Amino acid sequence: MTQETQWLMLVASLTGRSPASRMRLWRALKGAGAAALRDGVYVLPAGESARILFGTQASEVAEAGGNAHVVPFAATDPAQEATLRAMFDRTPVYAQGLERLAVLREALPELTETDARRRVAGVRRELEAIAATDFFPGVAREQVEVSLADAEHALNVQFAPDEPHKVEASVPHRRITDYRGRVWATRRHLWVDRVASAWLIRRFIDPEARFLWLAHPGDCPPAAVGFDFDDAAFTHVGARVSFEVLAASFGLDRDPGLVRLAQLVRYLDVGGVPVADAAGFASVMVGARVRHGEDDDGLLAEMSSVLDCLHAAYADPPGEPT
Repeated sequence: MTQETQWLMLVASLTGRSPASRMRLWRALKGAGAAALRDGVYVLPAGESARILFGTQASEVAEAGGNAHVVPFAATDPAQEATLRAMFDRTPVYAQGLERLAVLREALPELTETDARRRVAGVRRELEAIAATDFFPGVAREQVEVSLADAEHALNVQFAPDEPHKVEASVPHRRITDYRGRVWATRRHLWVDRVASAWLIRRFIDPEARFLWLAHPGDCPPAAVGFDFDDAAFTHVGARVSFEVLAASFGLDRDPGLVRLAQLVRYLDVGGVPVADAAGFASVMVGARVRHGEDDDGLLAEMSSVLDCLHAAYADPPGEPT
């Protein structure tokens, strides 16, 4: 039996002399995923974001000389509930996303790494935008998330064949003082986990760290501290990616900004719970790789500024800027 949903309705009326206001209203409601029952009547599942959206739009309609009312309601019977829910069925747009992923998977062998990552990031942005207005997620969303993870895995297999395999072990605590002034080594052509780990090392663990970018993990010198490859001192452990292992090893995993950064890095590296900023960060990373080519030092320097900004933003609890 379908669980009864509480709904909100916005009933808005604007004069014919307000075409710009009418367009702004339509765009705002369409972008938020509101369904149109008829011209000037919109509905959303009740919730804080829906109340804020409809309240804001009602105020703007009134300022433009129109009339608007926000009306809470519940379906009168199961048939009406099912009809309302059907208006929010995102299956058709998810199907389009699946088609794009299938085309992308087929084209992968012919693409450069930069083009492949840019296209995957673009599909991820589109799918995250759909998910943001998917108020009743179901099988279609699960299927898309699996297909996206498969596409990203295929991309990494093609362009990062030395990606580490996770090991099942505990993460021992390390003393930061034992890792100062060291040479650190990881695979070249940095991607998200490696660039974030290198930033974490230099920012919180070893400010004087020197980095070696390896063509192959086997090239790691015995005296260097390896990270993010098989048998490295710091690599994937259980569900943790290398960034998380480094943070946990040095007791940095209580920093709220690093905790939120870790969620972003994990999602982009191995999948899992979507993170709102992930697609944007991936796009910035792709652009930085295009700008710096084979220069991983330059790439790290540029992405360090991005990570500094994200860490500063994530360190504060969510809310309005002060």
